[in-house]
Amino acid sequence: MIVRKTTRELDKMRAAGRVVAEVLMLLSDAAKPGVTTRHLDGLAERHIRTRGAMPTFKGYRGFPASLCISVNEQVVHGIPGDRTLKDGDIVSIDCGATLDGYIGDSAITLAIGEVKPELRELMRVTEASLYSGISAALVGNRLHDISAAVQSTIEPYGYGIVRDYCGHGVGRQLHEEPQVPNYGVPDTGPRLKSGWCLAIEPMVNLGTHQTETLSDGWTVVTADRRASAHFEHSIAITDDGPVILTDRRGL
Repeated sequence: MIVRKTTRELDKMRAAGRVVAEVLMLLSDAAKPGVTTRHLDGLAERHIRTRGAMPTFKGYRGFPASLCISVNEQVVHGIPGDRTLKDGDIVSIDCGATLDGYIGDSAITLAIGEVKPELRELMRVTEASLYSGISAALVGNRLHDISAAVQSTIEPYGYGIVRDYCGHGVGRQLHEEPQVPNYGVPDTGPRLKSGWCLAIEPMVNLGTHQTETLSDGWTVVTADRRASAHFEHSIAITDDGPVILTDRRGL
């Protein structure tokens, strides 16, 4: 069942989303050559707890960290550890925070030092596809209008759109109904309603869309080991248009 949020609940989700936005802004400055992914995870957890929130991912289905940090060919669910970021890497950071029972969920991909132009273009297109999806999240549209908007932004570039993982509803639970694929047929799926909250999150690969999971049981990588980018926002669908609950602008 898709849960519609009340005005009061949306206010709580905005507050949780702000915590996540603050963390990602903090890490945008901290992610530099020579820094370990474990260090970034520690910075995030401290900030989340200082704001009176809890790191949503830590312990979720046994996940051992506060962030998912995925470098280069890693798509999602990378476990922070001793890996040191290097000049030319791209790193995707996915953060969740639970505040007063409600969850914010957002992800960014960052360039570490000087990266190849093809990687910057991959990041640019992936982020643009996220905002294309958000722009389609209108009352009266259908769910797969969001999916089709993401897909139509990516496909002209020949990138692989990840199919094994997708966006989702978000609220009191990290993964609520509905699932939000990053590809689909326009004018299909359930009709969008005011009060729905969705995490829209395109994951886009430089090569094939196919993925594999490493032996740690978490880290997802591209099957051809080419780079991947990931951007995500939690949004609310309202009668006045989509509202980004994890917006970093203005912070």
